[in-house]
Amino acid sequence: QVQLVESGGGLVQAGQSMRLSCTASGGGFRLNTLGWFRQAPGKQRELVALYSTSGTTNYADSVKGRFTISGDNAKKTVWLEMDSLKPEDTAVYLCAAEVVVGSVASNTWGQGTQVTVSS
Repeated sequence: QVQLVESGGGLVQAGQSMRLSCTASGGGFRLNTLGWFRQAPGKQRELVALYSTSGTTNYADSVKGRFTISGDNAKKTVWLEMDSLKPEDTAVYLCAAEVVVGSVASNTWGQGTQVTVSS
């Protein structure tokens, strides 16, 4: 069974930086992708950044140039470095993983961590 352990989050001022991390724990699975989504009050959940174990990354247009995702395949961990934060980045950030057990792929979600950016 896969569990996602998130760390980071909190309150910062606009223009400051914050780092989130997420580790996939458990056994018997192969990790394909690990990344972050976010959901603000009254809005739909949206992709922030994804890291593939093949080394590719994908970002939402709204965070390109400000956020950087990196990963360690052996540690099954990703880090999201968020710079030049804006009040509109305020949301619950959720770690997400695509894992394969046997030949079946599925998505797993973390509990989420609150990121609040004050103006």
